[in-house]
Amino acid sequence: MIIGMTYDLRQDYLDAGYGREETAEFDRPDTVEGIETALRALGHETRRIGNVKALVGRLAAGERWGMVFNICEGMFGLGREAQVPALLDAYQIPYTFSGPLILALALDKALTKTVVRAFGVPTPDFAVVAAPGDAGRVDLPFPLFAKPLAEGTGKGIDARSKVDSRPQLVEVCAALLERFRQPVLVETYLPGREFTVGITGSGADAEVVGTMEVLLNDEAEANAYSYVNKEQYEERVQYALASGREAAACADVALRAWRGLGCLDGGRVDVKMDGRGAVNFIEVNPLAGLNPSHSDLPIICRLRGIPYDELIGRIMASALGRLPR
Repeated sequence: MIIGMTYDLRQDYLDAGYGREETAEFDRPDTVEGIETALRALGHETRRIGNVKALVGRLAAGERWGMVFNICEGMFGLGREAQVPALLDAYQIPYTFSGPLILALALDKALTKTVVRAFGVPTPDFAVVAAPGDAGRVDLPFPLFAKPLAEGTGKGIDARSKVDSRPQLVEVCAALLERFRQPVLVETYLPGREFTVGITGSGADAEVVGTMEVLLNDEAEANAYSYVNKEQYEERVQYALASGREAAACADVALRAWRGLGCLDGGRVDVKMDGRGAVNFIEVNPLAGLNPSHSDLPIICRLRGIPYDELIGRIMASALGRLPR
């Protein structure tokens, strides 16, 4: 099958004048190369397309593909991750990973928490601060945790994200509103251990490939798996596979959220324990990073002894299963 590849290269945006944090979710060339090599090893032909604007041009020129392997994060708007799959839906071209509805929902962390809570998945209490004056009306006990509503890769998260007082909350929310031009999610701070759960497959066939605990070193920013900690993970973070009851509890929460939301093919669910050791849903990433060396999902697979090519094969098998026979 001919597989088109859509992606956002970080260097393209850096060259256009965007900053390093703005482009944190975008990909390096070795990510595209790794996926392409794996797809070819599976017997497919590949065609590199690029970002959403490149896709528009190629579609307008009449080019088509049997399927598109999509890892585009998008640059603008709260629906940015949904732009490529929405275009592909309009042209009836199948693609990997979730569709526009799920990608738009999952990017809005508050709406996602509202939905997963509706079908019984535990998640910390939360409020949305859409304007500076809203911070003074948040009715939740301290400590709290504040982060941008619709960002990934730890953007906007640092040691100040854990908030212990009302004046601090007002200050942190005002800074985030100014910096990211989007609402701020404020939620009850969970003091327990932090995990990320890797998942492949869709619906009843979705399965956990591994649960990885995120352990911050002494050199790391405190209180969070922050942007800087992720960027410098080799010096600041240790990863360890979870097992036993802890892994089972994390997997249960993650799979209930994944299946309830209708996520497809592969991704991650982040969970964290509260003070009593109960596992809570934090957020879902249905368009997880796939860099072979430093992205969390491939790291989980590597710790489990699952080769990168097999991970890509599982994602493709799930997507191909949606095609008409």
